[in-house]
Amino acid sequence: MILEEVYELLEAIDEGDDDALREELGDVLLHIIFHAQLAKERRAFDLKSIARDLAEKLIRRHPHVFGKERIATSSQVLKRWHQLKQEEKPARRSSLDGIPHHLPSLLYAQNLQKRAARVGFDWPDPARGIPAKIREELRELTETQGNGPAFARELGDLFFTLVNLARHRGVDAETACRDSARRFATRVRHIETRLAKRGLKTTQLNPAELDREWKKAKRVR
Repeated sequence: MILEEVYELLEAIDEGDDDALREELGDVLLHIIFHAQLAKERRAFDLKSIARDLAEKLIRRHPHVFGKERIATSSQVLKRWHQLKQEEKPARRSSLDGIPHHLPSLLYAQNLQKRAARVGFDWPDPARGIPAKIREELRELTETQGNGPAFARELGDLFFTLVNLARHRGVDAETACRDSARRFATRVRHIETRLAKRGLKTTQLNPAELDREWKKAKRVR
């Protein structure tokens, strides 16, 4: 339920709708208060301790802001932040520990790749290596017979490699895929609206007619 509310909050942010933003922030806050109250009733922690821990963490992880450290660049800030975070979590044995498994799949893959790259698991020549890997994965996918587990595994490998390409090009894979899906939805709705004015539905068009409508929608959407 809380994940659904966060997605609704993200939609309100993307749409720039302040009324919806206020409402969705309230819905997320309700879940925070609810879980804090449950914890308080079992004498684990309360809302006040959550806020205190957050403030302390922000101060601890930003010594260049709240302390006397001097850091010149944003990349150095990020490197120092990761170092401090690692010092706070000594129980983590792998560089991949701490990445939530419930993240959307593309975001999860990109975060795994970023972490792995910090400890040497990365392409020595991404400009040549990644496109070659995409061609390899696509070939393996097309050679797979049927739609069973082998096909799903090869399809996943292709997705994972595409995420790598996005990462090295400085693109957020989750956002890129979501934007593409939204453009698709916008164009489909545009076509449906145009056809409805003529008393038609998309199912009444043959493939060539539908393709022409799609090309028209691409020019305006």
